[in-house]
Parts: sequence; C-alpha cells; structure tokens
Amino acid sequence: MSIFESIRLALATIRVQKLKSFFTLLGVTIGVMFLIAVVSIVEGMSKYVEEDFMGRVLGANTFTLRRYPWFSNTTDAEWREWNRRPRIYQKDARLVRDAMPVGTRWAIESADRAFASTPYVRPRLVDAHAVDGDYFTIKKYDLSNGRVFSPQELEIGTTVVVIGDEVAEYYFPNLDPIGRELRVGGIPYTVIGVIERQGSLFGQSLDKVVIAPFNTPMRRITNPRGDVDGVLVQAANPVELSESMELAREALRSDRHLRPSQKDNFVMETTASALVMFEEVERTMTVVGTALPLIGLIVGGMVIMNIMLVAVAERTREIGIRKSLGARRRDILSQFLVEAATLSTLGAILGIVLGLAGAKIIESQTPLPAAVAPWSLVAATLLGTVVGIVSGVYPARRASRLDPIEALRQET
Repeated sequence: MSIFESIRLALATIRVQKLKSFFTLLGVTIGVMFLIAVVSIVEGMSKYVEEDFMGRVLGANTFTLRRYPWFSNTTDAEWREWNRRPRIYQKDARLVRDAMPVGTRWAIESADRAFASTPYVRPRLVDAHAVDGDYFTIKKYDLSNGRVFSPQELEIGTTVVVIGDEVAEYYFPNLDPIGRELRVGGIPYTVIGVIERQGSLFGQSLDKVVIAPFNTPMRRITNPRGDVDGVLVQAANPVELSESMELAREALRSDRHLRPSQKDNFVMETTASALVMFEEVERTMTVVGTALPLIGLIVGGMVIMNIMLVAVAERTREIGIRKSLGARRRDILSQFLVEAATLSTLGAILGIVLGLAGAKIIESQTPLPAAVAPWSLVAATLLGTVVGIVSGVYPARRASRLDPIEALRQET
C-alpha cells in the first residue's frame, strides 16, 4: 500500500469517527498552540528590541558612557561595586569630546521624572531631560513644530524647552504651544519646539518628554548632585565607533589614574553589549515558555496511543479480513502509523492556526509584540507528525501481529 493510499484511508477513518478523532488530536492541538504563541511572542520581542528599542534608546553607531550599565542582569556584589565608582560629570564629557576624531557627534543627558504644569490643566509627571551637544541629531528627533536649541541657548542655559507630542496635546489643549510657558519643577520654561510623535516602547510612551538645555535649572531637577546620566558619542560607521570607544577609554583611564591591572570604573554601552542581556532573557523565556507546551504534547501523544489501542481492538475483524486478502504486516503497520501521524499532524496544523491567532490577540491587547518565526511553523508541524508516529508505533505493531484466523473469529 502506498503512503498516499494510507493517508486516504486515515482521512476516511477520521471522517467516520469525528468525535473520537477530535479528542485524539486535542492534546497535540493545545500543545502546539501554546508553543507557537510563546515562540511568536519571544521572536517578536527579540526583533522589537533589536530593531526598534535599541535603535531608539541607544542609537545607531553610538556608545553611551555611564557609571554603570543600564541594561544588565547583576548580582548584589556587582551593584555594590558599581555604586562605589566615581560619578560622571561635565568635565568627563568634555574630556571624551576632545579625544574624539573630527566629525564625531557627542551629547550629554540627565533624566528624571518631574511635575510639569500650565494654567490650562492639572499638573502631571513628565520625563524631564537636561541635554547638551548634538542630542537631537543622535536621537533622530524630527520636529513637527518650532525648532531645537541654538548653540547660544545651550551655552548660556536659556530656559527654553522642546516637548513631546503628548505633552503638547495635554498641557496646551487646542492651542499652539510654541512661545507658551511650561513650568517644570516650579521653573518657567518657554516652549520652542514639538517633537514628532514617537509612539511607545513596551507600553511606555516616548512622547511625554520635556527637554531643556543642560545649563538650565533642569540639571538640578534631574541630577541634584551635578553629575550626568550618560555621555552619548556617535561615530560615522562601526569601524570608527570601535576607534572612538578606545580613545574614550584611554582618555578616561588616564584622567582617573587607573593602572593597567585595574578594571575600568565606568562602562560604555552599545547596542551589541546591551543585547547580551536581552539574549539571556530571550533564552530563559524560550526554555520556560516551551516546557509546558512540550508537556502538553507528551500528554497528547499518550492520548493518541490509548485511542489507537482502542481502535486496534475495535477493528480486529477488519484487520483479519485485510490479512486474509493478502495484506502484509508492513501494510497493517503503515496503515495505523499513518493514521496516528495524520491525526497528530492535523492537530499540529490546527494548533498553529490557533497559536498565531492567540499571539495576535496578545499583541493587540498588551504591549508585547509578536512576530511569526517561519522555522517554528515547520518545527511544530514536524513535531506533531513525530508525536503521532512515536505514539502509534506500539498500537500499529500490535495490529500488525494479530493472527488473521483469531481476528476473523471476533464478533462484528
């Protein structure tokens, strides 16, 4: 009997025994559904972090000099060591800036939450930033209205701000915010620009920002000690980025009198270094997230085995007739194996459809993104087929070994 004939017989059996077939494939369907949903969410988060999150937070061909890393899984001992490190100040930023090759962009950033208010609405928390240098260029902020700071405003610390789209809509309802006053931490600032809508990252709005020159009182609101959160340096390409990082490291180590045997007491974060932490999280999520679906597949396989054993018992007379008409052991074996594999594969396909639908529902109702990994579709289908084959081996062998004379004696 050919494989196609075996599949045709298997499908015919499934059509005749719809309810039994449904419960047979249910376990595989549930297992594959959760497997596809988990893989889609993990894959979506991975792409989201690599292509969107890191690009916006750290920037392309950019490193950020910090006291300690922002993206890291750390121990208590490491955290205590980081807190003993010297803080980074404006002088460190100027030291790094002067060491950079011509054409390299740089910026300073300090940020914290602060209350902002206008006469039109109630006060609310915003993401306050004090910046200097080429901050808007590095962050790729385009304005929908107004302008960015002039070099003179940055130098003398003019109390002006560029605000996010959400801030403009909330604090200046149905008004043009340009030229109007926004108080941040009780200090009045004049709005000179509005950033184009940025959307959100993991459910956190990027449009609640208020950005002021570093030499304004905003620096005391964001960092009362006078230090900075980070020094951003952007090179023209990845090769120059590596060179710029080495130059910055040498300049800062020399200024801090670190001996060759001593470790850096600062960190320079790039997209690649920050992704290491997210890759660890991704691996953990993948392992934990696929463990339960795999248990479901095992249970589904056991259900298939039990159902197939019942089918062998119910179809003993059919097996005897087929053997008496010349069917060989391998024909009987392949018939039941293909039937089990077909049931399991159909369950896997149904599970894939439900898993993709579930991932899309999660994406629409939560901040979690989802992306279909093509390999997961192939793997889930093959996994369903393998579960069916493995689960059907024992029942199929039992059917193939039935004595035709004894089988024909069974009552119909």
